[in-house]
Amino acid sequence: MRCYRLLVFTCVALLLTSQFSCTPKPTINFNDPHIRYTGRIGLKDDAAELSWTASSAIINFKGTGVTAVLNDTKGYDLLTIVVDGKVVNTIQPKRGKYKNYQLISALPDTIHRLELFKRTEAENGTLLLRGFSIEGSGTLLPPPTFKHRIEFYGNSITCGFSLEDPEGKDRGDYGYENGFLSYANLTARHFDAEYYCIAKSGIGVTVSWSPNIMPELYARVNVDDTTRLWDFNKYTPELVVVNLFQNDYHLVDLKDHKEFKHRFGSTPPKPDFLIAKYKEFIQTIRSKYPNTKIICAMGSMDSVEPGSPFPGYVEKAVAELKDKNIYTLFFPYLGAHRHPNAGEHRVMAKQLIDFIHEKFGW
Repeated sequence: MRCYRLLVFTCVALLLTSQFSCTPKPTINFNDPHIRYTGRIGLKDDAAELSWTASSAIINFKGTGVTAVLNDTKGYDLLTIVVDGKVVNTIQPKRGKYKNYQLISALPDTIHRLELFKRTEAENGTLLLRGFSIEGSGTLLPPPTFKHRIEFYGNSITCGFSLEDPEGKDRGDYGYENGFLSYANLTARHFDAEYYCIAKSGIGVTVSWSPNIMPELYARVNVDDTTRLWDFNKYTPELVVVNLFQNDYHLVDLKDHKEFKHRFGSTPPKPDFLIAKYKEFIQTIRSKYPNTKIICAMGSMDSVEPGSPFPGYVEKAVAELKDKNIYTLFFPYLGAHRHPNAGEHRVMAKQLIDFIHEKFGW
């Protein structure tokens, strides 16, 4: 019996040692100061944690290729790989185990810029990045800089939900979601802006399709973690764009929905309540960024359809704030009960870009 136990112990030890030794190790650790992270990134003991849509890691390097050691909490995240300004690859890290993924190869052994961009939202998983390895010359260069800083607060529109559904059926498959092609990211890239995106499908200001509302989530590092709050001193944007109220628009009339009951009981909220709560959230953002310009946007789904009172609620809230650095912008209703597709996101981006050019001279 003693020999048997010794044999079992030895086998288990060898198995654990084998598994440990097979865990890939990057040559550039996740906390290397040459890596430029954008978005709300959680730095854990052994990995960088990318939860929110559009979180990214960027490196400048000299070499012929790059690999990354990645893991994902759910396995449904899609990553857009951008090299020298062009999309070159899409990666879907598997769940539960760190693996080495080839992001790009066969490059000229010269200077390049690579971005690993999380195009799916936290509902599909949290990406864990242990670091990078560079092939060829293998030289990591100083991190990139940006001309501007923009932060977005939004819902599924800003996430790029169903943006690539080829049949336009508004299906929620993670493969059709693409935050890289959303109006928000297109706008940020146009201005060479460091881009932070705090967005979640179904989220509202006063009520959501799920239990949490934006005023309860907006300060989190990880969407699903209530214990870690973001340090707003780490990043001060020049411009904040808030595009919310789409989900409130639907839910305030659904008295049988559990989240209606959760937030309102049995009585639909009055306009004054909705205006006050929207104004309260904007005041919260203002308290974090006293000198930042804020655009209170809405659209392009049916919260801005003809006859909707919600644009008026936003206008009244902004008027009551009496803040010369808070603006309104409404994206025209796209005329269909679905999320905007890639082309419609481009139209939204152009409208927002033109507005920023006109108002702020960027």
